[in-house]
Amino acid sequence: MGAGHMGAWLVEELCLDHEVAVYDTDRRKLKYFFNVKRLLELVEVKMFEPELVVNAVCLTDIRKAFEDVLPHLPEGCILSDIASVKAGLSEYYRDLGKRFVSTHPMFGPTFANIRDLRNENAIVIKESDEEGKSFFRNFYQSLKLNIFEYTFEEHDKTMAYSLSIPFASSMVFTACMKKQKAPGSTFRKHLLIAKGLLSEDDHLLTEIMFNPFTIRQIEEINSQLAYLTHIIKGRDHEEMEKFLNKLRNNIE
Repeated sequence: MGAGHMGAWLVEELCLDHEVAVYDTDRRKLKYFFNVKRLLELVEVKMFEPELVVNAVCLTDIRKAFEDVLPHLPEGCILSDIASVKAGLSEYYRDLGKRFVSTHPMFGPTFANIRDLRNENAIVIKESDEEGKSFFRNFYQSLKLNIFEYTFEEHDKTMAYSLSIPFASSMVFTACMKKQKAPGSTFRKHLLIAKGLLSEDDHLLTEIMFNPFTIRQIEEINSQLAYLTHIIKGRDHEEMEKFLNKLRNNIE
């Protein structure tokens, strides 16, 4: 369900070894798929009788998408999501009482080399159904992804650190940008990252930044900026040296 960037990628990868059907409320997104069944109405899901349904819509629409499709699913069908933020999903699945598997492919078409994913990662949520976890482990292993297993809470804490910090840093960098050319190579590298980030879907960027654990990371960024500002205002060479050495230690 959902034929956006990641949904379309999943469809194209899974259809090589499995019988796959795809549905999106925007029918125009379905016209380029081959070797899959394109569903124009949700009632067609019942005839397809899926063993697994992958909800690949944006976080704000996940619950509605599940609620829309649930009446058309077989009793034993496993529910699945690939949401980048899992806040509230643990309680949602628990209240549903259905089998589920929650995962997160930790890459996107903007920065990743889709043809070679050996340096990319995927997360499988510990609380998921064992059969569902086995399916996605095998799938991700076939793509040579590095697989990690976290709880729902551990996942969102990790995302707040590994995604929110670089996202926020790139956003602030871009917010300070002027309409002029800058010849520095460091600037150009930052600019490429910022352009790549801002080419992502607004819903995805918003989901990452609205992660409940993101605000702590933003506060840490503000704290470090305040400290750096204090050093610069005081032209404190000794303190700057300490700060730079701390930074080098952090990235070793």
